[in-house]
This record gives sequence, C-alpha cells and structure tokens, in this order.
Amino acid sequence: MISTVDVEQAAARIRGRVRRTPVFTADDGVCFKLEQLQHTGSFKARGAFNRIIAAGELSAAGVVAASGGNAGLAVAYAAREFGVTARVFVPETAPVVKVAKLRQLGAAVELVGEKYAEAHDAAVKHAADSGALFCHPYDQPDICAGQGTLGRELLEQAGELDTILVAVGGGGLLAGIAAAVEGRARVVGVEPRTCPALNAALAAGAPVPVEVSGVAADSLGAPRLGDIAFAVATRTGAGSVLVDDTAVLEARAALWDRYRLAVEPGGATAFAALLGGAYRPTPGERVAVVLCGANTDPATLTSPPAAPPPGRTAR
Repeated sequence: MISTVDVEQAAARIRGRVRRTPVFTADDGVCFKLEQLQHTGSFKARGAFNRIIAAGELSAAGVVAASGGNAGLAVAYAAREFGVTARVFVPETAPVVKVAKLRQLGAAVELVGEKYAEAHDAAVKHAADSGALFCHPYDQPDICAGQGTLGRELLEQAGELDTILVAVGGGGLLAGIAAAVEGRARVVGVEPRTCPALNAALAAGAPVPVEVSGVAADSLGAPRLGDIAFAVATRTGAGSVLVDDTAVLEARAALWDRYRLAVEPGGATAFAALLGGAYRPTPGERVAVVLCGANTDPATLTSPPAAPPPGRTAR
C-alpha cells in the first residue's frame, strides 16, 4: 500500500533526476501528459530512480531487474547515472531492439527462458546470492511511489481534473497515480482485452493469473496485477475499461496523424478508450490521458505492427 505521502517523498528524492514532461491540451479540451518524452522513453525512469535512491548505499553488486522492456531500460539508465552495476534478466523472446538498447546503456544482459516468469526467478535468485538491489517492474512500494510523481506533476500542470485515463500492465503506474491524486481525481485503468490483469482482478476480488497476448503485450503484458496496484485501486475506487487491439492501433495512428505524437501501442492504449468510446466522458468532465511510452518502431506509426506470438511479454 502506498499513499500521497509516499509520492511526495518520492518527488523530493528524484527531483532533478527525471524530466518534467509537458502537458498538451487538444482542441476538444482533453489533456495529454506526454510522458513518452521521459528518459528511456517511458514513465519507468521515475520508479527506478526512486527505488535506487531510497535504498541508500548499494553493494558492489549494484542493481538487478527482470525485464526485456521499459522497466529494464529505466533501471539500466538510472544505474548508469549513479555509476553502479546493472544486471537485467530477460526472456529469450524479448524484443531484439530493446535488448540492444539495454546493452547500449551498459547493462549486463542475461537471456533466461522463454517466459518472463523464468527471467524474474533468475533475477530474484541473483539478488539473494549477490546482494544486488532487486528492482521489480511494478510491485514494490518505492517503484509505485516513483511512478506516482507523474500524477502529482500532472495536477500541478493541468489544474483540477475529474478523470485520468492510464494504461495498465502490472499496475505500478495506476497505483502511483491513484495514490497521488486520491481525493482530487478519479483514475480509470485502460487495458487491451488481450492483457486484462486489472479488469480480471477487480472482477475476481483479488489479483489472478491472466493469459496475455496482442499488440501491446511487450509493455502491458503482465501475467498478474501487482498486489500494491490492487490494494490502491480498490481503496481509491479506480475504474477499469477494456479496448480491442484494433482500437489501440487506431489510437496510435491518430496520435501521429493529428498531433505528430509518436507512441508505442501500450502508450496509445489509454487514448484508445476515448477514441473508440470505451470511456465516454460526461458533459463538462475534465479528462487527462497519459501517453506513457514511446519505445516503438517509427516505420509502423501509420501501419499496424505484427502482433507478437501469444505469451510474449516484456516489462
């Protein structure tokens, strides 16, 4: 569980380490938080910095993460900024471009198994054996509180809001934002139907395993919602809507065609709820949409990328 206080403390820790990303207001009044402009192309840098700074002095083993995607990139970047060792365990199915970027950032990359769970277990074992600081992609208090600084920043920039739409994978971003804006705005999680961790957890009354696939699985393909996200979502009354993969790709293309905003499919998922009608604001409702990531192939901005095989996930 995290609170507004935890987010405030995180904001103080990471000040000057992360970018204060801009807010763009469209002609229809919808606010877009342009977090795709953050270091390493996603919001994950916020949590990575907070986790490392909050831990204090690190062992010579540095930090370790399990992720073939945005979380791994953020941990590698933050570690490089502090001059500490980063080791990132990734499934063998992780996108080649992201693995290459991890190495460019100076991380030691370990390819383990075909599924994220195998890479996760290997990273946890390495942390236990070496004393390295383990950085979870989404289910640690310091990680979630760091991500929540985005919500705090958004309210400072956009003023009073009624609703914030945010894409959900494991739920670290949703948990952080919901804690940051509690009592001031409602958060609605948006997921592809092929990656329904939050929706399934709310329906079951607890996080449950889900099958994941589809166009956004490389960033939103968590096989289970995080415990922190579930606790915060239920405490704050966060909502949940699902969108089709087709709607995600249409939203991604629309962001490029209308505003020249380049995002990955996961980054377009929250907007897909508005564009496709899965979320319909009431008259006068002030809505913000978080564009959370931009690690994408620019060549596919106006044409659908090939869907990954079932089970391919990378956070």
